[in-house]
Amino acid sequence: MRLADLDYQLPPQLIARYPSAQRDASRLLVLAAGDTRHRVFSDLPELLPAKALLVVNDTRVRRARLFGHKHPSGGKVEVLLVRPLPDGLWQAMARSSKKLRLGTRLHLGESLRAQVMAETDEHGLLQLSLASSTGEAVDAALAQQGHMPLPPYLRRDDEEADRERYQTVFAQHLGAVAAPTAGLHFTNTLLTRLAARGIERAAITLHVGPGTFRPVSHDDLNDHPMHHEHIVVSAQAAQAVAAARDRGAAVIAVGTTAVRALESAADSRRPGYIRATTGDTHLLIQPGYRFKVVDGLITNFHLPRSTLLALVYAFAGTHAVRDAYREAIAQQYRFYSYGDAMLIPQGTSAGPRPGNTKRRADR
Repeated sequence: MRLADLDYQLPPQLIARYPSAQRDASRLLVLAAGDTRHRVFSDLPELLPAKALLVVNDTRVRRARLFGHKHPSGGKVEVLLVRPLPDGLWQAMARSSKKLRLGTRLHLGESLRAQVMAETDEHGLLQLSLASSTGEAVDAALAQQGHMPLPPYLRRDDEEADRERYQTVFAQHLGAVAAPTAGLHFTNTLLTRLAARGIERAAITLHVGPGTFRPVSHDDLNDHPMHHEHIVVSAQAAQAVAAARDRGAAVIAVGTTAVRALESAADSRRPGYIRATTGDTHLLIQPGYRFKVVDGLITNFHLPRSTLLALVYAFAGTHAVRDAYREAIAQQYRFYSYGDAMLIPQGTSAGPRPGNTKRRADR
């Protein structure tokens, strides 16, 4: 896929800098059979096929953004913790007036102390040793001193309300640096209504990393260095997908992260089924990809020049999605992480079909 195909113009005022007053009050554009309908997210129970299986991403966003200074020079530094590594090390990204050198010591927040153990690599990542000067666990200190890592396009600091609104109501497993945003629209009441209609729910875990915001910079998407993200697909999730297949029900992914996890866990011997999987996925989905598991998709509106937009193109068809985005802009939908949503129901998928497929997964 060419970079120009992933571009579109969005009026800046349509970027949702704050969430809607109520989670399920967001607007919902339904894309089906090449046509669009305008609904509200709370209408979802009546829009999904009977006995469908909703697959959500239950990752929990870590308060991974830290502000501090270099010690003893006092130079300001901002750190984003990406993921823990063995032996008290962390993979991280950092911003400061000068490149952080090996051995540089950092004071981050009230009690967190760090030291650079490996300098920035070609992916913009470095390694830090990190500990609390009070002896408490790092994640406990982060819960008190860290900031929610809001996407940079919101152009604001995190606020107290973001601690709740930038998490899904089903968030369980700590590890993401960005929310699986399609899940932000669900409320416990809505989940109860879905269950009452016989719509089941399963959870996978994909810890969303900073690469999700990295724009495609190569003219050919095949040349894009796809980011890796850690996934856990449990035996229970595999059993839930198998049960959906047995009853002839659709598997509806809540968000592109759920799509990537499910497709990464696809069982090559049983089309439509998945197997329990733990590891890192590098799966890049673009038009021509043959979907193996996912029948329907709930997703937010994505950044131009992003691999997430390429995934939605692959699922529903490039022309159909472009038309839907033009309609959403004309109707003043709210875009990106805190914005409105789109439902691509069963039977709308542009795949499976042969074509340009790129798959890199380590399990």
